[in-house]
Amino acid sequence: MSNVTAISARELAEACADFLWRQDATLRSLGLERLSIEVGQARVAMTVRPSMVNGLGITHGGAIFTFADTVFSLACNTYNKRTVAAHCRIAFLRPTRLGDRLIATATEIARSARSGIYDVSMTLKDEIVAEFRAHSRVIGGALLPPGTVGLD
Repeated sequence: MSNVTAISARELAEACADFLWRQDATLRSLGLERLSIEVGQARVAMTVRPSMVNGLGITHGGAIFTFADTVFSLACNTYNKRTVAAHCRIAFLRPTRLGDRLIATATEIARSARSGIYDVSMTLKDEIVAEFRAHSRVIGGALLPPGTVGLD
């Protein structure tokens, strides 16, 4: 019998998010604030920086998409299975500006075998500014390296 106690699903989800946070330079470059990680879910904040604003004075669509894609990645990788986006789409509903603090909430809608569907809603002061839907695909292998405490 092993003296290592198995970790809970929530602890596994958080360990996966910790791993991604350390490994993903793009994620770290956005200055994100992790609010919560649960199995199949992630909630993260981002404050719009000067480098994220386009020539019209609003947040660049690419910055919003990258934010949504990042939060989706945190949610779909909570099972310790290497998972990537197979398809994504976004709808921009309201503009945001420099200094705005956006909250993105990713929620698992469906998951089976190697595929999943996730919705990411981005809000500013409880108003929806963008909606993102992503289809995930498990590409094989564990996300966390062998020897991670509680996974042996």
